[in-house]
Amino acid sequence: MDWPIAEVARMSGVTARTLRHYDEIGLLPPARTGANGHRYYEEHQLLLLQQILVLRALGVGLPEIGRVLAEQIDEVDALRGHHRRLLAERDRLEALAGTVSRTIAELEQSRKDGTSMTAINRPENLFEGVQPSQYGESLRDFPEHARKVADKVATMTPQDIEAGQRERTTQMILLADLMAAGHPADATPVQAQIDARYQALTELRTVSAEEYRDIGRSCVDNGAWRAAYEAIAPGLAAYQRDAIEAYVATRLS
Repeated sequence: MDWPIAEVARMSGVTARTLRHYDEIGLLPPARTGANGHRYYEEHQLLLLQQILVLRALGVGLPEIGRVLAEQIDEVDALRGHHRRLLAERDRLEALAGTVSRTIAELEQSRKDGTSMTAINRPENLFEGVQPSQYGESLRDFPEHARKVADKVATMTPQDIEAGQRERTTQMILLADLMAAGHPADATPVQAQIDARYQALTELRTVSAEEYRDIGRSCVDNGAWRAAYEAIAPGLAAYQRDAIEAYVATRLS
């Protein structure tokens, strides 16, 4: 059974124009094109479209989605990976929503009582789920770099901080997909991801080979960041550590 582009657009909420664009860039070709030029999609294309929309919701760009779809082997395994990442994102957003909800209640109570909000709550609880803490926490053994990060964060808006968190989540997802596709830690696409992260670090300050190696090791040794990586995919923390080790050995030594 197949469905015309108009029906797929109706079912998915994606415009026909967007579906045509996905075809033009090679991301989602239709199963066939009729004599009248209309595109038709089968079940396989619908499953691919679902994956595209899931990855888009997680903040992954179209070029990266194309690579993920090209490299994946089994649809069920791919969907399990996407499901795991959606659950991780759900947990993060639930923590954020809970923090905002508690803050609203505490502000209302403090106004009613005429007291300071922090008198009824520990001030650090204001920031549960919203700090860029997993990133900063991993740099606790690198105080100079941590200061640079803190200085940058101090100039950022809440929207910028949220965008940064989503970008780091996207980076972890891309690395997890490479791991799931069977790429070794020293493979070219993996090393390209690690190089992008190294370049981002060096925008703040010079990072030596040994320091970058130590940052990689902290992915496993630091409990907070290890938990963040493992929430995306089991084994991801060690995979990134090994990828950074390979990067340092081949490009920075």
